Amino acid sequence: MSGNNTRSTARSAARLAAVQALYQRDMEGTGLPKLLDEFHQHRLGREIEGDTYADAEVPFFDDIVRGVDARREEIDLQLSEKLAEGWSLKRLDKTMLQVLRCGTYELIARADIPTGAVISEYVDVAKAFFDDREAKFANGVLDAVAKAVRD
Repeated sequence: MSGNNTRSTARSAARLAAVQALYQRDMEGTGLPKLLDEFHQHRLGREIEGDTYADAEVPFFDDIVRGVDARREEIDLQLSEKLAEGWSLKRLDKTMLQVLRCGTYELIARADIPTGAVISEYVDVAKAFFDDREAKFANGVLDAVAKAVRD
């Protein structure tokens, strides 16, 4: 396996873990330092109930979680503008909301990562939790965000 492929897998694992961490923060109100520490100690690259969590790129995970947390208003504003008429962030599934927030954060803040890569990665994350219909929804919303925030 090439080094780049390993990095790509580590980044995919970091994205999935970031969605889970932000979901937990949303549901339980876990403080950011405690949340990051818990994921560093117990989730990233560990086995939990028979599921092995792939080794994640920890600094990348931290950047997404901290970035979404710090820029949540800006991110939510972008997302709200892209939802269909009659939809609000409150109506979205809580996990889907975190998928979209993480993807939007990367589109806004991580110009080093190509638009297509960000969108396809978060469509894959969505597929880990949802069926194709929801994955297509994530694709559509993130595509609209990308058109608004990237040239």
